[in-house]
Amino acid sequence: MNWLQLAQEVIEGKKISNQEASSILNCKDDNLLLLMHGAFQIRKHYYGKKVKLNMIINAKSGYCPEDCGYCSQSSISTAEIEKYPFISKEEILEGAKRAFENKVGTYCIVASGRGPTRKDVNVVSEAVEEIKEKYGLKVCACLGLLKEEQAAQLKQAGVDRYNHNLNTSEKHHSYITTTHTYDDRVNTVEIVKKHGISPCSGAIIGMKETKEDVIEIARVLHELDADSIPVNFLHAIDGTKLEGVQELNPRYCLKVLALFRYINPTKEIRISGGREINLGSLQPLGLYAANSVFLGNYLTTEGQEKNQDIKMLEDLGFEIELVSKQEEAFSS
Repeated sequence: MNWLQLAQEVIEGKKISNQEASSILNCKDDNLLLLMHGAFQIRKHYYGKKVKLNMIINAKSGYCPEDCGYCSQSSISTAEIEKYPFISKEEILEGAKRAFENKVGTYCIVASGRGPTRKDVNVVSEAVEEIKEKYGLKVCACLGLLKEEQAAQLKQAGVDRYNHNLNTSEKHHSYITTTHTYDDRVNTVEIVKKHGISPCSGAIIGMKETKEDVIEIARVLHELDADSIPVNFLHAIDGTKLEGVQELNPRYCLKVLALFRYINPTKEIRISGGREINLGSLQPLGLYAANSVFLGNYLTTEGQEKNQDIKMLEDLGFEIELVSKQEEAFSS
């Protein structure tokens, strides 16, 4: 396979075939750098060498009625995690201040649970209005299954993006969770799109899915027109249904990132949870396909020390994408 030629065809509008998609995931390790070079041509065409930084605040931890097999916060998990109810507006604002100071462009407010209460949405809405005024950050909310009126309120408050991951293929979904359906997740993505909020939806790789499942989820996210696609790699946590599962290696993870870039050439591809333990020393190569990354910790697991991430970007010769107020603050 000539990866550079395929990359150019994708830039010109080609939709890759299932055979070509399969070739990406089955690429020989000896040809991996050629594959990543092709993916980089697509990434560079649409995003140059800029990297978007994202930071999470875990606004509510644990107490979730859902049975997601990957999650330490689920109803069936016995993992030892910190549990607390929805945090205050002031705590959300303090997190936004840290994000701004760390040159993070997108601040992600995440909460466990099936979906938010009216009070939860009110707290987030009030916080977002102040975040916009003080810091000008892009704000992504991730609060679970969403209702029409909740989406409308979040949009009015200034929420730019809403994250609700499909996680896996429709066929594999019931293996991962049974307390909500695949269609429930798709419906939430459609609701936020309807209300003018940028849709963010992605996948978790390494949950005993097949390569065909990986190709399918990448294609479905293209069809859903998700603007931002987080690609997570399973960090199997003791006490969860997927405890002990370790099917990934760094080279396969890079092939997955390349696949998502070839199938979703114009979209923000974000290297997300589990990158540290699954990509290991090959993390920098992931950014030749992806153009976005999380900085700091995740929900109940720790991320790489932020100075290491900044050094990684500097070593690659990549540039952090700032929001306008950060450009003003850091250039003066």
